Amino acid sequence: MKFKNARKDLDLNGNDRLYTKSRSQFAPKHFKDLNPKGFKIFTFNSGFKKTKDDLLIIIFDKAIHVACKYTLSTMPSAPIIWDKKNNKGKCRALIVNSGNANAHTGLKGLEIIDEYSKDLANYLFCSKKEILVSSTGVIGEPFDPQKISKKIKKLSYANDKMLIDAAKAIWTTDTFVKTSVHNLKIQNKNFKIYGFAKGSGMINPNMATMLAYIFIDCEINLKILKKLLSENIEETFNSISVDSDTSTSDTLMLFSNPINKISLNKQNYNKISKKLNLVMKELSNKIISDGEGVKKLTKITVKNAKSKSQAKNIAFSICNSPLVKTAVAGEDANWGRVVMAIGKTNEKITQNNVTIKFGKILLAKNGERNRRVNLSKVDQYMKKNLIEIEVNLNQGKNSKIVYGNDLNNAYIKINANYRS
Repeated sequence: MKFKNARKDLDLNGNDRLYTKSRSQFAPKHFKDLNPKGFKIFTFNSGFKKTKDDLLIIIFDKAIHVACKYTLSTMPSAPIIWDKKNNKGKCRALIVNSGNANAHTGLKGLEIIDEYSKDLANYLFCSKKEILVSSTGVIGEPFDPQKISKKIKKLSYANDKMLIDAAKAIWTTDTFVKTSVHNLKIQNKNFKIYGFAKGSGMINPNMATMLAYIFIDCEINLKILKKLLSENIEETFNSISVDSDTSTSDTLMLFSNPINKISLNKQNYNKISKKLNLVMKELSNKIISDGEGVKKLTKITVKNAKSKSQAKNIAFSICNSPLVKTAVAGEDANWGRVVMAIGKTNEKITQNNVTIKFGKILLAKNGERNRRVNLSKVDQYMKKNLIEIEVNLNQGKNSKIVYGNDLNNAYIKINANYRS
């Protein structure tokens, strides 16, 4: 493989190259679109990329409640530092740029945000603390805030866009639109829960570079909104991994768009939570399905662990193992690599109790291989697009399911050339 020299200026041209990637074979045939009520969507090409839209601005009719979850990386991007410092759970507008992560840019990165957020706050006659920001793309490159500020000045002349336009404007190495729209009826009122996301590589909990923005067309106070987000994140966005790398920029925002009012009793809360979980699950599944270079998906199930943490540690160890991933890519049912991935967690296991299945095929039991396995059936199973690996520890009642994918030459090619 021949590499180009990394350019000094990564701000522009390097990012349009990402759009040459072939569309994922797991891309859905139909994409759910929506012209939302209660806010306006604007997208622009602001110069982070050559031709594609790279800037999203959402303006709400009024300041609304928002609950946020961010990366647990100890090297967070400037937007995350800025959001945490300034925002207190109310949002009048959201600014997202793609192509530059504004990460590891020091005080300059925060000054950049201060400038363009101040311009939007002045435009809207609102507090700067009611502006939320996100960035995604190359790390370590400051940029001219005027790229964004110049587009803010054109908001009056811009046509508002649809949900799919918003999703496309925040792409980096994504190959297909990630939206989810669902209807809900409570107390004879019809409303929607919907959202959009981006993410393809550098995906690993806590949260998977992932950005996601979800809206509930119902008035919900901040305390309950935070509860809804916390209760539904673990089995959705925190249960996926492309490459075991946690981004500096992972962000998930849940907005209460108060165009409907209902009584939030326990029954209605549960209905909203169930539908929200569906939206979050769809978006997180689309992220994992668009993993960089992905050819196969994996579903890792760990059963009967002695604790939730044990089940989770082992599930992610298997899911993230390069040796397991490459075996899946090569359609090789090398269950020995699963054994390795279990063992390297240092969890206390009675290995003679462990069983390992690929699909419904039992490959190992009683501390050794299953001598009666039909190898031709195993070879046939490994040709599937979704490979399910189940590990039964037989030492407790806790379980965990995580989703991942294979590791092949396409992933290496994309990431070896990310800056060149």
